[in-house]
Amino acid sequence: MQNISIRPARSGELAAVAALRWEWLVENGGEALGEREEFVRHFVDWARDNAGSHRCMVVVRDDGVVIGMAWLAVVQRVPTPRVPTPRAPRRASGDLQCVYVVPEARDGGLGGRLVRAVLDEARELGLERVTVHSTVRAIPAYARCGFQESPRLLHARVAGA
Repeated sequence: MQNISIRPARSGELAAVAALRWEWLVENGGEALGEREEFVRHFVDWARDNAGSHRCMVVVRDDGVVIGMAWLAVVQRVPTPRVPTPRAPRRASGDLQCVYVVPEARDGGLGGRLVRAVLDEARELGLERVTVHSTVRAIPAYARCGFQESPRLLHARVAGA
């Protein structure tokens, strides 16, 4: 494989990231997706509008082609009596979302490197924790990156299935 870099996405790469998201949806059985070009436009607008709370890391080949992505959604949390402090001026958590590497670049460790880059970003931001909603296939990969099951992390589905 060519040399790659893992870094924050640049504004000019958001259409390529949107195309990766489209591929993820198609690969995972997305039906009635609509028009790809319309989705890309909407996604790029969404990414720019939500840049303050959603950070995208990308895997980029040395020829500039984006071949992977992962999103860190940062959620501000309710303050506690100990916060703010000089070490923790705010309280926030993260959610790892939409990790995707193109099929031809899988199984070589890029996904793990991408996830670790997101976790490094979360540490730099001072986040308390990062959660992930995983497919069954990806659980071992997340575990290798330090994710653990928690008996206290629950969720309720509130939208229609």
